[in-house]
Amino acid sequence: MIRYNLVCTGGHDFESWFRDAAAFDKAAKAKAVTCPECGTSDVVKALMAPSVSTARKREAAAVKVAAPDPRQAAMVEMMRKLRAHVTENADYVGAKFAEEARKIHYEEVEARGIYGEASPEEARSLIDEGIEFLPLPVLPEDGN
Repeated sequence: MIRYNLVCTGGHDFESWFRDAAAFDKAAKAKAVTCPECGTSDVVKALMAPSVSTARKREAAAVKVAAPDPRQAAMVEMMRKLRAHVTENADYVGAKFAEEARKIHYEEVEARGIYGEASPEEARSLIDEGIEFLPLPVLPEDGN
């Protein structure tokens, strides 16, 4: 895994993890990496200092790896509960998410909670049409 410091064209700094450098390049090319603050997919890697491992740094890192922050554990638990609530109380529509969201928005079908998948292009199109939606939180176990 590799962590990149990223910056969007709006000047927002954030970080994200990728399996390797090729995974970042592929996701960025597909416009799948988006700024969590403004949602733009115009994202590039920020300048980063290389991490050189030395015996002294390894000793310091071993000492610093203390107990995890309880706030982080609480946040992950809240995300699990939110995701469980959505999946238990909404209809899974799979790859037809954008199509179903439009039908609900334009009152072609009865309003109901839905979840599924949408490509970055479909998501941008929904936003352009004024259709509100939120991504389900990605949980730590999703990456395994």
